[in-house]
Amino acid sequence: MKIYKVKVNDKVYEVQIESVTEQAGSIEVKNAAPQAAAAPSGKEETIVAPMAGNILDVKVKVGDAIQKGQVVAILEAMKLENEVVATASGTVKQVLVSKGTAVTNQQAIIIVG
Repeated sequence: MKIYKVKVNDKVYEVQIESVTEQAGSIEVKNAAPQAAAAPSGKEETIVAPMAGNILDVKVKVGDAIQKGQVVAILEAMKLENEVVATASGTVKQVLVSKGTAVTNQQAIIIVG
């Protein structure tokens, strides 16, 4: 647990942040040449909603080849649009939601294989 002081509009707030997992970061370069889709490993990966909200748009369909980090859906939560990105490269096996679907936190939305 880390404690930070944050100043907003000349008011100081104390915020506690719990570190759940630590991972090495990387910088994604936009406008890079597209890479070929990874060969399917026979293992399925589930892309989940990062928070509760409503699906505004689904950017992929069954059979599409996707790359890790690619935007697969747009989720509206608290009047903000959030991009849901692929957690693995592969081929879309199932799309479990459609435009207008209400989802819960960590609900499965897309299966990649």
